[in-house]
Amino acid sequence: MLSYANQEIRYVGRVTEFAFTAPKPEEFGNAGVYWNREGWLLPVYWVPLIPAIRPKTLIGALGRHLPTRYSPIHPMTGNGNQKAYLAQIPQAAFDVIVASAVFDQIALARGGSNSLSFEVVSELLDDVAERSIALDLALDDTVRRSVVMARRGQGVFRSNVERIERSCRLTGVTNPSLLIASHIKPWRNCSSADERLDGHNGLLLTPDADLLFDRGFISFSNDGGILVSQRVDHADMRRLGFEHLVHKQFGFAEAPMPWGSAGLNEGQRWYMEHHRAEVFIT
Repeated sequence: MLSYANQEIRYVGRVTEFAFTAPKPEEFGNAGVYWNREGWLLPVYWVPLIPAIRPKTLIGALGRHLPTRYSPIHPMTGNGNQKAYLAQIPQAAFDVIVASAVFDQIALARGGSNSLSFEVVSELLDDVAERSIALDLALDDTVRRSVVMARRGQGVFRSNVERIERSCRLTGVTNPSLLIASHIKPWRNCSSADERLDGHNGLLLTPDADLLFDRGFISFSNDGGILVSQRVDHADMRRLGFEHLVHKQFGFAEAPMPWGSAGLNEGQRWYMEHHRAEVFIT
């Protein structure tokens, strides 16, 4: 990836993870006032391009490689397209841009593997949401404590989920000691204390299943069938012991459960529709 601002390309970036759902960053302020409250966060590790490149000075060589539609740079003038936020360019255009500059290729290849992982970034986003809850004067102390505990699948939230769910929908495990109370609509994206504590907004899952579900690699249909992301490697699913999910129609298709799985109730369906639309990776 390349970062273009103020008529210069100053950074080269590498995507470190699949995008995942997240609230609109506080840093945006009033920018994008009409955008949805939720969007997709794409973790990218950046290294400086030295010296910074002005596309205008390269337009003779660069112009013919730029896309004919949705180009971030005008192919004749070299000016930036103000309407372009995230645009794809061919490898040839990238090569022209970086040919007259240097960047740390080793740092780019390795950077962000730990600091920009899903687990780390999602924890940071949850921390932001928790700080907001701490400042919410509309919540009394008891509710505030319950909402904070719900972040880890504990307390009132877990009790509410256990009134509805009895086992892991992916593995069939019933031992409570081996199950995590997982939010269907992510805790950080919930709009109220009621959503964060609602038992219908939760499933009981084993740790591996919980990670797959939170990461958007699996979801569930309203009748309880499993949906498996096309982005999941078949071999990795086998290594995790989920052989029943690897079948000839692996992808955005429902995988039958070996023991059968009850359909979602009406309350769960509303949250699962959100998960399929905003969390599940197609």
